[in-house]
Amino acid sequence: MTICLASAMMQLQATTRDAMRTDDNTANPLLQQSSLPFGAPDFSKIKYSDYLPAFEAAIKQKRDNIKSIVENKKKATFENTILAYEQSGELLDRISSIFYALVSADKTEEIAAIEKKVTPMITELENEIVFDKALFQRVKYVYDRQYKSLKGEDKKLLEETYKDFVRSGALLDDDKMARMKEINLRIADLQQNWGDLLPSATNNSVVWVNSKEELAGLSDADIAQCKKDAESRGGKTPYCIVIINTTQQPILTNLENRQLRKRVYEASIHRADGTRSFNTFPIVVEIAQLRAEKARLMGYKNYASLSLEKTMAKTTEQVDAFLKQLIKEYTPKAKEETMAIQQYARKMEGAEIDLQPYDRFYYSAKMKRDAYNFSDEEVKPYFNIDSVLVNGVFYAANRVYGLNFKQRNDIPVYHPDMKVYEVTDKDGKTLAIFYNDYFRRPTKRGGAWMSSFAKQCGLRQQIPLIFNVCNNAKAPEGQPSLLTWDEVTTLFHEFGHALHGILSNCKYNTLSGTAVARDFVEMPSQFNEFFASVPEIFDHYAKHAVTGKAMPADLKEKMLKSINFQPAYALGENLAATCLDLEWHKLAYEDIPTAQYAPAFEMAALKNVGMYDEQIPPRYSTSYFNHVWGGGYAAGYYSYLWTEVLAANVADYFKAHGPLDPKVGQDMRDKILSRGNTKDLMEMFTDFTGMKSPDASSLLRARGF
Repeated sequence: MTICLASAMMQLQATTRDAMRTDDNTANPLLQQSSLPFGAPDFSKIKYSDYLPAFEAAIKQKRDNIKSIVENKKKATFENTILAYEQSGELLDRISSIFYALVSADKTEEIAAIEKKVTPMITELENEIVFDKALFQRVKYVYDRQYKSLKGEDKKLLEETYKDFVRSGALLDDDKMARMKEINLRIADLQQNWGDLLPSATNNSVVWVNSKEELAGLSDADIAQCKKDAESRGGKTPYCIVIINTTQQPILTNLENRQLRKRVYEASIHRADGTRSFNTFPIVVEIAQLRAEKARLMGYKNYASLSLEKTMAKTTEQVDAFLKQLIKEYTPKAKEETMAIQQYARKMEGAEIDLQPYDRFYYSAKMKRDAYNFSDEEVKPYFNIDSVLVNGVFYAANRVYGLNFKQRNDIPVYHPDMKVYEVTDKDGKTLAIFYNDYFRRPTKRGGAWMSSFAKQCGLRQQIPLIFNVCNNAKAPEGQPSLLTWDEVTTLFHEFGHALHGILSNCKYNTLSGTAVARDFVEMPSQFNEFFASVPEIFDHYAKHAVTGKAMPADLKEKMLKSINFQPAYALGENLAATCLDLEWHKLAYEDIPTAQYAPAFEMAALKNVGMYDEQIPPRYSTSYFNHVWGGGYAAGYYSYLWTEVLAANVADYFKAHGPLDPKVGQDMRDKILSRGNTKDLMEMFTDFTGMKSPDASSLLRARGF
C-alpha cells in the first residue's frame, strides 16, 4: 500500500505541475504551493483575475485524475481506486475552499461575477464524476469484495465513497440519470441566484431614520452604530437600522418608538416575500420541486426521506416523534409567557394596548429588568469582543484541551477586520491556524459560521486552516466593540465548530473534522456554549471594557440567573423554523404550492403541527431561510435541537466529572473531537458519556423548562 501511495502521489504531483504549466498560469498564486507558513493562502498576491483560470486548471487536473483511475487496466483495488479517488482534485479542493469563503464573507461584485461562471463548471464536473458508470463500477467492485476485510478509516472511507455515489444516483438507469444531471445543474443555478438575491434583499431592507429622537431607548453606542451604518450605505438619512438574518431583531428590545419598532419588524419579515422588489418565493418553489423530483427518481416518497437516510435520526417518523414531544412541553409554557407579557404591557400602557410581535422583546426586557433589577445594557460593557475571544473562548480551550494561541501578523487575510492565530498543543506542536472575521459589512451574508481554507488530513500532511465568521457591529475607531449575551454565546458556539476542525486527527480529508451528519455536527458547537457561563471562565473574560474591572458579583448573579428568563420564545422560534423546513420537504412533487400560494402554505403548515403563533414567529421564515434554500440544511434544520440534546448530555457529563478537568477534556478530544466521521456517531457519543441513547429531558432542563 505504501508503494502504491507513493506512486499515486508522484502521479498527482506531475499532473499538478502539468496543470500549472498550461497557458500563462505559472504566475497564478492559486496554482502554486503557498510559501507562507503551513500553506496558508497568500491573499496579498491573489487577484480576482486569478480565480477563473485557476478553477479551469484545477478542474482539468481533476478530470485527468479520474480518467487515470477509470483507464487503469488492473483490477480495481482499494489502493488504485478508492485511495486514488480520495487523492484526486486536491488542487480543486484548495482553490474552492478559498474562493467560496469569499463568496459568503466578502462577496464583491467581482466575486459574484466569477461565481456565476464557476458554479456551473463545478456542478458539471460533479455530475460527470458521480454518473461515470466505469468509475462507479470500479468503486462497487472494491466495495463488494474488500469491505468486510478492511478496517478502521480505510473501511469507513470505502463505505462513505460507495454510499455517496449511490445516494447521488449512480444506480439509476440512463434516462433517470440524465434527468438527475439536469436537476443538479438547475439547483446549483437557483442556489446561486438565491445567494445573490437574499443579501441584496436584506441590505435593501434597512430602515432609514431621520432623527436621533426616533432612536430613543438605544444606547449611545447603538446610536453611533446606526449613524455609521447609514453613512456606509449612502447616507439617505442620518441614521439607519440594519436588518440581521433572523426574524426578530434584537434592537427591538430597547426601541421606545412603537411605530419604528413596527417598521423594523415589517422590514424583517417582508425582506424577500414580494412586498418589495425582492421575491425569493419563485426560487424556493422551484428548488422544492426539483428536490422532490430528485427523491422520486431515487425511489423515495419525498426529499426529507432521502435526506434523513444518512443522518442519526434516519427517518421522518423519528424526527416527527422527537419534535412532537418538544412541542407538547413547549405549548403551555408559550401561552403562559405571552399572557404574562400582555398583562405587563397593559399595566404599563393601558388596557387598550394589543401586544404585537414587534412589542414582545421590548416589554419582555422590561419585565426581566423588573424581575432581576438589571438591564442588558448594564452588562454589555463587560462583553468586549477582544476579551470574550482571548480571555473567554481561548482561555476555555486552554483550560480544557491544553491549547495555546499566538496572534500571527505575518499571514495575509482577505479583509482588514480579520485576525489570525497559530494554535499549538500543550507540547508546543502546531495544530492549526485559526482566522476570525467577526464584523458585519454589506458584502457579507448574514449569520455566523465556521469553515476552512484547508481541512486536517494526515494523508496530505495538512494541518487545518480554520475560520469563524460572524456579523457583529464594529464600534467606531478607538471604541471597544461590545457584545450582547447572545453574541457572546455565538462566539463560543462557532469556536466549538472550529475546535472540531482544529483537533481533528484523521487520515483522510473526506472523513476529517466536521465531515459528519448534520444532526451531529452541531453538537460540539452547542456544547462549547456551556463554557461561556462556567464561573471561572466567565470571570476571566467579563471585565469592563474601560476600567478592566470584573463584573460585580451581584450583577453577575442576576445576569446568569436571567439567561433562561421566558425560555419559550427561543425554543418556539426554533421549533417553528424546524417544522417549516420539514413540511416543505415532506411534500410530494405534485403537492408543492406555486410561488403565489407559498405564504399561505407556510401558515397552513405551521397550524397543522400546532406551531402557528403570531407572537412567536419562525426564527427564519420561508422566504429568507438561508440554511434550507441556500445552504446544506434541507430537511435538516431539526439538527440544531437534536444536537442540543446531545450537547446537554455532554455538558451534564462535564459538570459531574469536572467542567475544566483536563482529563475530561482529553477524553472529549480522543473520543469525539479528533475522530471526524471515522466511527459510528452514536458509538462516539456512548464512548464518551457512557449513555446508550440521548436523554431529551436534559434539553428542557438546560433551557429552564
